[in-house]
Amino acid sequence: MHNNRVIEYIFFFAFFAFVSYLVWQIFAPFISALALSAIIVTICYPLFEKISFRMPRKNRTLGALVTTFVVLGIVIIPFVFITSSLVSETLSVYRMAESGSQGEIEVLASNLEQKIQLVIPDFKLDVTSFLQQSAIWLSTHLGAIFAGTASTIFLFFISLIGSFYFFRDGKEFTRWLILVSPLPDKDDEKIFKRLAQSIRSVATGTILIALLQGVLTAVGLSIFGFDRAILWGAVAFFGALIPSVGTSIVWVPAILYSVFQGDFLVAIGASIWGVLAVGLIDNLLGPYLMSRGNNLHPFIILIAVLGGISLFGPIGLIVGPVIVTLFRVLLEIYGSYFVNSNHIKK
Repeated sequence: MHNNRVIEYIFFFAFFAFVSYLVWQIFAPFISALALSAIIVTICYPLFEKISFRMPRKNRTLGALVTTFVVLGIVIIPFVFITSSLVSETLSVYRMAESGSQGEIEVLASNLEQKIQLVIPDFKLDVTSFLQQSAIWLSTHLGAIFAGTASTIFLFFISLIGSFYFFRDGKEFTRWLILVSPLPDKDDEKIFKRLAQSIRSVATGTILIALLQGVLTAVGLSIFGFDRAILWGAVAFFGALIPSVGTSIVWVPAILYSVFQGDFLVAIGASIWGVLAVGLIDNLLGPYLMSRGNNLHPFIILIAVLGGISLFGPIGLIVGPVIVTLFRVLLEIYGSYFVNSNHIKK
């Protein structure tokens, strides 16, 4: 009788593992889209509840549909515009580098070279070599840029469909996960609570601040007549994620360029914009937004963001820090559930 029971268990778990593998193969191409849907719903769920409350008979289906269209207007359309502009500017850099045209870069390099040669007579800037190397890199990665852009846009639209169902049925799905989880309900609830807190913290804290700084950098560069403002705004976004670097990675070269060109008014205006419009975002909004989060160290957030992008693509901006937070929560549960219990037994 006992042997029969063991055989039943072995058969069941082997069959369960096989079916689980097939399910994973089915869902694997859409894991990123589903993760993004969960992120969108977690961030926008308070908005969904307010919209559903105002729907006829508090209809959750209609509320989910309206909220999804709101997300479309706020997230998808701006994303498509910014992405297309970024690809266009990347292409222009590629064409310039491929053709060997130096243009404004040659002027800046020449002026900078002359200034430095006053101190170091033998100093040389090899602009041609730099542009040739840039052309090689861009020609190698240009296909990946287009493929990544197309797949990202597709991912967003799949995520919208997932967001609709997560808005409408998310609570029931969460209850089911807690029910089937072998962990105590209080630990499951702790995990979900901390993950939601982490998503909101990263999205409305670190990422939002960096995004605002990147957008304001692009706007400022456009106002003061710099080319490829959106491309440099994207660089400023990633710079803003690096502690002690920030958007200065873009503003300092831009200001120096204006000085070497003799455009002192532009240099002064860019300096003021960089300090007031961009720099104060971090100082004023940063402490308020991050105080509501999980207080991950900025360096950990940076590594999580870069690693997340490398592993998951664009949504790794948020998924990376969320996974690190999940690991931290599991360590806390391990400490309280296993280590402490073993200590008590001793």
